[in-house]
Amino acid sequence: MDQDITLDLQRAARLGFDEAIYCSGKTVGHISRILDQAQDKALPLLLTRLHQTQFTELPEHHRRAIDFEPVSRTGFFGAPRPLQGEPRIAVVTAGTSDVFVSREAARTLRYYGMPNVEITDVGVAGLWRLLARLDEIRHMPVVIVVAGMDAALPTVLGGLYPGALIAVPTSVGYGVASGGQAALHSMLSSCVPGVAVMNIDNGYGAACAALRIVRAFSQQAEAPKKSS
Repeated sequence: MDQDITLDLQRAARLGFDEAIYCSGKTVGHISRILDQAQDKALPLLLTRLHQTQFTELPEHHRRAIDFEPVSRTGFFGAPRPLQGEPRIAVVTAGTSDVFVSREAARTLRYYGMPNVEITDVGVAGLWRLLARLDEIRHMPVVIVVAGMDAALPTVLGGLYPGALIAVPTSVGYGVASGGQAALHSMLSSCVPGVAVMNIDNGYGAACAALRIVRAFSQQAEAPKKSS
């Protein structure tokens, strides 16, 4: 029965975002029936938190239709948007242990056709690594910064970079890191003005926030052309 599944068919028209299916906690049967409905309606979907076991157990015809990446646990059901222009968003990651979150952000951006630059392993324990990439980062109007443990990277980068900065705490860290709580509190209490903070491990949400900002820039740039 599909009575417990109601796809949001108007989300793209309302928000400019396709329906995103959060797969964690769903049975393979639920996911398969969601994909059946989407296929019937020719509805593309972004699948998040799709675990390898779930993907492997899906019917073969659904597996063939999904571009699945195990690191980010994301899947594209249907073709992603064509890439549009030059990169305007950087996804900056403190350490390789945080990549499962930064890749979720980068894959979400790719799904929507937004080119991005991924800069990994530039945490403040080796500050020279960040400084070596700083000029590259400064060329981007929006930066997503992903960090766990003490999550100092967004504050350090926020003091050097003037654009929109979206910070994402990760659940990476020992003991008192408390599954990302320490990182979250560090970001929320940053002394740098204007840092926007996402929920723990929420790379998808950070990408959507970045897309909203870039789209707002684009609309402002196009407004004078229309008025003239």
